[in-house]
Amino acid sequence: MTGAPGAFVRAPLALTMGEPAGVGPEIIHKAWAALRNQAHDAFFVIADVNLLAAAGSSPLFPIRDPAEATDRFAAGLPVLHRPLPETVTPGRPEPENAATIADWIEQAVNLALAGEASGLVTAPIAKAPLYAAGFRFPGHTEFIAELTADRPYAGTRGPVMMLTAQDLRACLVTIHVSLDEVPELVTDARIRRTARVVHECLKRDFGIARPRLAMAALNPHAGEGGALGLQEIEILKPAAEALRAEGIDITDPLPADTLFHDEARRAYDAAICMYHDQALIPVKTLDFWGGVNATLGLPIIRTSPDHGTGFDIAGKGVARPDSLIAAIRLAAAMADARHAAE
Repeated sequence: MTGAPGAFVRAPLALTMGEPAGVGPEIIHKAWAALRNQAHDAFFVIADVNLLAAAGSSPLFPIRDPAEATDRFAAGLPVLHRPLPETVTPGRPEPENAATIADWIEQAVNLALAGEASGLVTAPIAKAPLYAAGFRFPGHTEFIAELTADRPYAGTRGPVMMLTAQDLRACLVTIHVSLDEVPELVTDARIRRTARVVHECLKRDFGIARPRLAMAALNPHAGEGGALGLQEIEILKPAAEALRAEGIDITDPLPADTLFHDEARRAYDAAICMYHDQALIPVKTLDFWGGVNATLGLPIIRTSPDHGTGFDIAGKGVARPDSLIAAIRLAAAMADARHAAE
């Protein structure tokens, strides 16, 4: 990124191609076409350059060093070539490629940790072929958390999943667990750690000086005074009181069915949600195509489009890049805010 002499020059973002048999290659081309004239959002892709060339018509620039990416970004899509061992057919993932897909992620994380990338954007992966090849993590979030676990981090460590859409930031206490497990996993410790991570990240990575958090209740009507559940009385409200004693601005548990309309959203900067669908339903209702998944509480910036691999439409040229574009823009904005804070 160019600038005045002596000015801070932010490194480009690293983007991993994700599952090569999915829509990742196609939406990467479309995202570059949309952002090519915006140097602020410059990125390079860690991918198989031959596969990427077959997936679209954008000019490609193989690079050896991420530092080359920003100057070349307007003219072509910069690619750090890392070849796949097996041929790819759209819609048909190959477990033989799984190790390379994981290597792409690890290389991107290492570049971000070294400061050669200002953040990481991950295109969707398919978990089943990764699991078949011995991948032992539930997904990107947990893998990246382990890859960064030994690096110093000034703050409460995550990972915490934040989903964003328009003016809504919804953060999860529990993530991919069955609904009958949620009540026992919604503990004082989990709620307080999640709220601390979100509070700190809103200040550091979003530039919000005095974050306001809203806590979603677990039960209907916030438990109706205990008639519909005791978690609000025994766990959620005491956790909120303890957090306020630490200086964190957070509400007592509020009924989730009145927490996400337009007027309600103006009263807070992020919502602390107790389970997956409590956060994902309002996010996807607000902006089904443009939602973003951000991982908070890590030494690096990481965002991802809020959708899957799209095997049913892979290779057909119809995949929408909205969510990936939003993820790239959010990662760039977070990287700017973190630099300013540090």
